[in-house]
Amino acid sequence: MANLNREIPLENLKTYIQTNDNYYSKKILENEIKGIHVVHKAITKNFEDTRKDGFKVIYLFIKGNGTVIANNKAFEIVPETILLPNKFQRISINVSKKDTLHFLKISSKLTKQDVLDLKEFPKEHTENVYYAKFTDCESYTEPIKSPNTVSRTILPNKYIPRIAMGTVQTKGPDRVGFHEHPMLEQLFLGLSKNNSVVYADKTQINFSEFSVLHIPLGSSHSVSVEKDEIMYYVWMDFFRDKKGEEWLKTHKTKKED
Repeated sequence: MANLNREIPLENLKTYIQTNDNYYSKKILENEIKGIHVVHKAITKNFEDTRKDGFKVIYLFIKGNGTVIANNKAFEIVPETILLPNKFQRISINVSKKDTLHFLKISSKLTKQDVLDLKEFPKEHTENVYYAKFTDCESYTEPIKSPNTVSRTILPNKYIPRIAMGTVQTKGPDRVGFHEHPMLEQLFLGLSKNNSVVYADKTQINFSEFSVLHIPLGSSHSVSVEKDEIMYYVWMDFFRDKKGEEWLKTHKTKKED
């Protein structure tokens, strides 16, 4: 029998670090999702980062400005930017003068099936650097969301096996309707000015900006926002197998409407 009173695991990100600290790193919601490792990093000086063999890496830049150098190309970093180095193991992250750059580094351990699936993906998806500002990404609609909601796909599937990401943005009063998806694990990242409430079965929790939470697997969950408040977050879907990605067909782009 399902436990309808499960807690909603949540961690608040430390968005202010001491001026004499050049580097801050903390694991977030450790061991919540098998094969997924999330680290919050904050840097005040230029930094080189790498990925381990057997992993794919996603960077979500949420606060501060800078530049990423990957494959000898420069990518402008502003708040709410996503970047995947893909086949490149090393990147340089340069911080704007007198600024602090905050980001999540999400590492996904590849299974044997993932390695096989990657061979079937478009080469430009797996070899080139993937980079996008959230606001430039394609919007979609979904039956569980109101017409006032702006949803965008910031990472389509077929870049990293069994992973997709997007944003949800609206002003209250509004709600994302209750729904269930037992075929995937899901994290939420609260973006700037987000002030909403997340419900999962019989549990609820306040969901603020710069926090990360884990939706209990298989729970009936929803998000609400009160009048004049902002709902703005990233959803991160980690599918248990590629068949589960059929769920994404509920997202309708303007071309499909």
